[in-house]
Amino acid sequence: MGLAFQAEGLVKRYGETTALAGIDLAAEQGSVLGVLGPNGAGKTTAVRILATLLKPDAGQATVGGLDVVRDAAKVRRTIGLTGQYASVDEDLTGTENLVLIGQLLDLRRPAAKARAKTLLADFGLAEAAGRSVKTYSGGMRRRLDLAASLVGLPRVIYLDEPTTGLDPAKRDDMWTIIRKLVADGVTVLLTTQYLEEADALADRISVIDHGKVIAHGTPAELKQVVGGQNILVRPVEPARLPDVARILEAVSGRETESPGRGVLTVPVTGDSEFTEVVRRLGAERISVTELSLRLPSLDDAFFTLTGRHAADEEEVAV
Repeated sequence: MGLAFQAEGLVKRYGETTALAGIDLAAEQGSVLGVLGPNGAGKTTAVRILATLLKPDAGQATVGGLDVVRDAAKVRRTIGLTGQYASVDEDLTGTENLVLIGQLLDLRRPAAKARAKTLLADFGLAEAAGRSVKTYSGGMRRRLDLAASLVGLPRVIYLDEPTTGLDPAKRDDMWTIIRKLVADGVTVLLTTQYLEEADALADRISVIDHGKVIAHGTPAELKQVVGGQNILVRPVEPARLPDVARILEAVSGRETESPGRGVLTVPVTGDSEFTEVVRRLGAERISVTELSLRLPSLDDAFFTLTGRHAADEEEVAV
């Protein structure tokens, strides 16, 4: 399977600020590449270069074999882009927005109307097709924005934090749409601040910090940078926490931590320690409401790689 897009050694500077310091990105056809990093790390700059909206100061990038600088016009006809904020015209209806985009892409009006009707139905917007976008909810606008990026039947789509501001239910709806696109053979570059989103959708993830790719791999491979697994125990009776801590520390040989009220965790090296903890809890008649053996989360990996948790980042788009 060939590469849908590839960037090598991209550099972009804004005065004294280096937004990109020589990054490499690539994704195979029909896959999702998640791009993670602290705000200001360079994610949006990389997307803008791949979308021909910016020219790199050094390095090169291709989409479907087309150079994003030399063949910019051709590249634009093969890609779709959804930015962090909906960019549709609020004074037009849903149908009018999509028809306008279709005609800008040289579709005849009947073909543009047919394409708009199909997309509005696919995105659950058929009933609102004749309403002005100003009456749409935030989730509806995001869906319309994504539909707009698909009018030209792109084979590569850049989604720059597409679920920003959506509630969990609407975010799940967007995930379903993205999975359907990939199942149809579309390649997706997804930037996101929601690590569970990257974990759920991405085939491979590149982590960017200070304009450089500092890690690349599958979600499982990135979690391994933290190392090991953790046993988590939440006893029914909080008064038994000292007993739980004693058992966990005796089995693991390490000190426990408390990530939340009434719960303890400890790192372990394998399944056998979990089995022994279960045996000892049963022997001492300690009932639990939660007991699990967990791999580190993607947030744990993110913190290990960048020294920051994603949820702690402030809003800075670079």
